[in-house]
Amino acid sequence: MHTIGILGGMSWESTAIYYQHLNRMVRQAHGGLHSAPVIIDSVNFAQMAVWQRAGDWHSAGEFLAQKAQCLQAAGCQAIGIATNTMHKVYDTIQSQIDIPVIHIADAVCDEASQRGISRVLFLGTQFSMSDDFLRQRYAHRNIDWQVPNAQDRELVHQMIFERLCQGEVRDADRVALLDIIERCVEGCVARGAQAPQAVVLGCTELVMLLGEDTPCVLPVLDSTRIHAQALAAFILIEP
Repeated sequence: MHTIGILGGMSWESTAIYYQHLNRMVRQAHGGLHSAPVIIDSVNFAQMAVWQRAGDWHSAGEFLAQKAQCLQAAGCQAIGIATNTMHKVYDTIQSQIDIPVIHIADAVCDEASQRGISRVLFLGTQFSMSDDFLRQRYAHRNIDWQVPNAQDRELVHQMIFERLCQGEVRDADRVALLDIIERCVEGCVARGAQAPQAVVLGCTELVMLLGEDTPCVLPVLDSTRIHAQALAAFILIEP
């Protein structure tokens, strides 16, 4: 099997979910005591959050690129960035290593296309929802991208940073998230616009609130599970 490197810790709550997914998927493929060859560099998210708030994406990108170089030197044959938001510096990281960085948006778009989905509601951090670095990636794959209104975007962002990244899961947040999804669908109908066909959990912590089996007005695409599946598929390629 190939060895995957994970840039994790952003937050470690979702990195732990990645690790579980990868090992379960490899065991499902090979059975017995098989597990995933994976090297995780779990960074201090507090420093990353400082750079995010300051808009200092250059420092964040250079820092993660150095970490990726170490993972390559350690023998990894591909890398996954275990967060949607830090794909903002994907190009910086990829440009400084010789192994592929498997993009989370590409994995989600692959699954959406396979399921005949061309319009999605995207939920994530303010950085992911308000900037274009993920929207453009989806558009390149002919996936129309919608986000909630400004007030609801801020509410989702607060759920992520103030609670989920710190391991706090509230039923009230789950209800609020489902209400946001429903309001977005109803708003499209009221405007006579085409409603999204699915909701993308575009922050790797959001699955802590809303699983793919949770009753919801839209089918749920969990970017954490989907990205981990793409990474596991690379692991399982014959070297």
